[in-house]
Amino acid sequence: MKLARVAWPDGAASWAVVDAQAATVRRVRAPFADWAAVVAQPGEAFLDLAPQTVSLSQVRLLPPLDPSARVFGVGLNYLSHLTRLGRTEPPAHTLAYIKPASALVAPDGEIRYPAVTRQLDFEIELVAVIGRPLGDVARASEALMGYTIGNDISARDAGKQLGSLDLFTQKAQDRSAPVGPWITTLDEAGGPGQPALDVHLSVNGETRQRDNTRHMIFTIDELLNYLDARIELQPGDLVFTGSTCGVGLEDGRFLQPGDRIEASIERLGVLRNRVGPQRVLAPARAVGRLGIPS
Repeated sequence: MKLARVAWPDGAASWAVVDAQAATVRRVRAPFADWAAVVAQPGEAFLDLAPQTVSLSQVRLLPPLDPSARVFGVGLNYLSHLTRLGRTEPPAHTLAYIKPASALVAPDGEIRYPAVTRQLDFEIELVAVIGRPLGDVARASEALMGYTIGNDISARDAGKQLGSLDLFTQKAQDRSAPVGPWITTLDEAGGPGQPALDVHLSVNGETRQRDNTRHMIFTIDELLNYLDARIELQPGDLVFTGSTCGVGLEDGRFLQPGDRIEASIERLGVLRNRVGPQRVLAPARAVGRLGIPS
């Protein structure tokens, strides 16, 4: 099953079941809390679907994040990526961060090019979606609702003036993290455990990243347990699981205004976005000592 957050023609927003082949959607009328934990099981009765179908072209896809949920990310999770940056050994543990909901970008939406960077980069990532608390299951990945696609756009030059990592600037910018187009439930994405899904990202039609999620350093179970030991994961939370090699940081080919990005993951779909014009801050706000490039 594929589940999307959509804006309907009347302006209301809700969850919907997507029929990708027929290019139609049906509104989910049941509250999110009633079905989040069981949606990967056979049957649709618990969703209380509206009887009428609506053409996908008549609605607008939103980031598949429930209003009550949060967004987490982890890094250092593909050795091929780390090797190209000069590391030869896998890290002892992952690196995690939190994104604000305002960082998310809808499918086909415009990525904001922030004024505070000159090195805007792309990172395709498998995004895990929590369906139930981890304490309710024997294995962390059994708690998942499913997966979606993320593009963890990063400001790579963030922190250079500090001489250290500045994850706030690098990962939390408004409208910097496309996600979608929908959630593919766990039963259709391969079930619990470590997924083995092909990932591919292109910029203006040119392949930049290609890999398989089986090459993660830390498994989905390990990542979820790492996060949940610090902040208890809740239904609807999104977890970006790290990116592979091929990013702009490795060869200096960063994103430019107008670039078209397609991120695809096997069984999940294709996430398309475009980079908008670079923002310019008013002169009174462009203070170099605060890490704003001149």
